[in-house]
Amino acid sequence: MLCWARAWGLPRRGLRPCSPSFSTGPVAPSSSGRGGAEPRSVPLSYKLLDGEAARPALVFLHGLFGCKTNFNSIAKALAQQTGRRVLTVDARNHGDSPHSPDVSYEAMSQDLQDLLPQLDLVPCVLIGHSMGGKTAMLLALQRPELVERLIAVDISPVETTSSSDFSTYMAAMRAISIPDKVSRSSARKLADEQLSPVVQDMAVRQFLLTNLVEVDGRFVWRVNLDALAQHVDKIMAFPPRQESYPGPTLFLLGGNSQYVPCRPCLMLATGSTPTARRTSWLPFEASWPKSCWPKGTQNPRLQGPVVCSTFLHGRTQAGTEGMRVQRVRPQALMNKDTVPKVLG
Repeated sequence: MLCWARAWGLPRRGLRPCSPSFSTGPVAPSSSGRGGAEPRSVPLSYKLLDGEAARPALVFLHGLFGCKTNFNSIAKALAQQTGRRVLTVDARNHGDSPHSPDVSYEAMSQDLQDLLPQLDLVPCVLIGHSMGGKTAMLLALQRPELVERLIAVDISPVETTSSSDFSTYMAAMRAISIPDKVSRSSARKLADEQLSPVVQDMAVRQFLLTNLVEVDGRFVWRVNLDALAQHVDKIMAFPPRQESYPGPTLFLLGGNSQYVPCRPCLMLATGSTPTARRTSWLPFEASWPKSCWPKGTQNPRLQGPVVCSTFLHGRTQAGTEGMRVQRVRPQALMNKDTVPKVLG
């Protein structure tokens, strides 16, 4: 099951100071594939913490506007706690990875299909938040042999366009005007002031501002805003697939989230029923990764999701026997009267 490190009181011995070796850098792109029709991959920026090669590695995939450093603290804690290798990756058009006009989930999945085998990290435990969760789900459906376990954080394989504020955020970010040669603190203050009328949540603004970087004396957005804004509907959707993923699957649901439908609707979307119990769920509050923690937890400083040993070792209370995507209109998913009919 998925939980949060401090909230679950992981043993102190697992969090003792240490200096695990790590690798960081890009992997050469490839356009070759099993069928020859795969999107061309880009060399992703990543950070790899070393661990036992005999155990499946943990691979963290961030969400829209995020980057691999979102998981720095939890990656180090997990490397110490579990002894596993832990990989954090910048998706294309994010962080230190290259920009590309192709923002499709097929392309992001192909990036990982090339990267993970080159790093000898397959099969692995895929942990994806938001956009990264959809990438993880698609990869598991396309290449189930690469994924030992699948964890989707605050996302489901359905279209979420109608409930997204991302288009508004992007428009506000593109309208930002910052003079050249100003200090970083002044630039962040100016950007924050210009974003605040549209992005009123301070935590969300601070998250977006992590993408403001200085290049040759000018402050620019690190993410590829032009490509993301042009294809935001594609990012909010999920590719139609006919495959199924038979491996253990966990959905971590945000209690205040707009991106995951109600539990019966999620069971419908994944082909799960209460009797089959093919997936597991764990609720948490809020929806942004740096501001959410399990219900009842009082520590607001908790950051990043971690995988509890019960799920990693296959001892979840609910069964975790895979996922399949059933294509249903989002309107149907949210209509409680249609759920029994589609479930049959």
